[in-house]
Amino acid sequence: MRRLYYSLAFRLVVSYGLVLLVGVATTGLLTWSLAGGVFDGHLQEMITAGSVGGTGEHVFELRELSRGFDESFRSAVLAAMVVGILVAVAVTAFAAARLISPIERIRRAARRLASGLYSERVPIPAEAELAALAKDVNALAEALENTEQRRLQLVGEVAHELRTPLTTIQGYMEALLDGVLQPDEEIFAATARETSRLQRVAEDLSTLSRAEEGRLEMARARVDLAAVAGEVAERLRPQFEASEVSLVVTGCRGLMVVGDADRLAQVFTNIIGNALGATPGGGKVEVTCSRVGGRAQVVVADTGRGIPSEILDLVFERFFRIDRDAPGGTGIGLTIARRFARLHGGDVTAESEGAGRGSRFTVGIPLERRGVSGSNPSDRRR
Repeated sequence: MRRLYYSLAFRLVVSYGLVLLVGVATTGLLTWSLAGGVFDGHLQEMITAGSVGGTGEHVFELRELSRGFDESFRSAVLAAMVVGILVAVAVTAFAAARLISPIERIRRAARRLASGLYSERVPIPAEAELAALAKDVNALAEALENTEQRRLQLVGEVAHELRTPLTTIQGYMEALLDGVLQPDEEIFAATARETSRLQRVAEDLSTLSRAEEGRLEMARARVDLAAVAGEVAERLRPQFEASEVSLVVTGCRGLMVVGDADRLAQVFTNIIGNALGATPGGGKVEVTCSRVGGRAQVVVADTGRGIPSEILDLVFERFFRIDRDAPGGTGIGLTIARRFARLHGGDVTAESEGAGRGSRFTVGIPLERRGVSGSNPSDRRR
């Protein structure tokens, strides 16, 4: 009984019923009290005007007529009030059911979503407000379903990235135990390379996870973004020379931003390193720094293998690599670069005219505003 009292349907029926009951009762009582007086007044006007006789017999008949009218009219009003109340209850019950039914469907859908059934969707009711609520629940369900799909994909990608070096190490160890291979420097070096690859995957995943969860410590200060990009390029120049790839750095000075110099350096290390890996010998990578509106912009353009248009939006996804058979990184570098840039209020975008036509990666970070400089304790996150 207590549960029924606190239910929305019960309260709606009671509230609507009370409103209609008050209306019916008010109408009935006013009609009851006023109709007899109006009828008697009308008869009195008729007698005064001489429309009916004024003898005692006629007066008695008129009184009986008035009394009969009162009794019949009040009976009719009472019957009308009873019927009106019953109709009011039926109408309010129907209206409450119409309102409660879609709410109950939304509630059941929310419970199924909570249990992990992310494919659940709510039918859109006719009422505008409930339709908006149902659409919001469906949007939430779609977001949860996409998140679950990405989680499963991430698990598979991590397993794939870990499986290859682990399989290689296992093969070396079994071969050493069976005496097929002799323990020499080449075997040890190959095992060390695979171990380093595992370590890189673990470190990149840890960094990305902390960045996405907001637990990454950011030591913000005034930083020349262009200088950071130029220093990273110069640090990588020996690798470019070893790969016979030309490196050109233009205008990399005087773009002051507020940020973490180490994190920004990692952004450019990942992007410029990717450009080197995608460019064959004889090609060129150009790093250009400029001011565009209120943003510092660094463009890394290469003449390498390019990116097909159908996968251009995927290059920032975790573990995505255009050529999975190519040696090199873990496929998380661009993901980390974009995340770090966004933590600084900026972004990283990719452009390419297609396979074999090179690519351009643009890093944009808001320039330092006047009065905003130096480190800020509130910017340090764990």
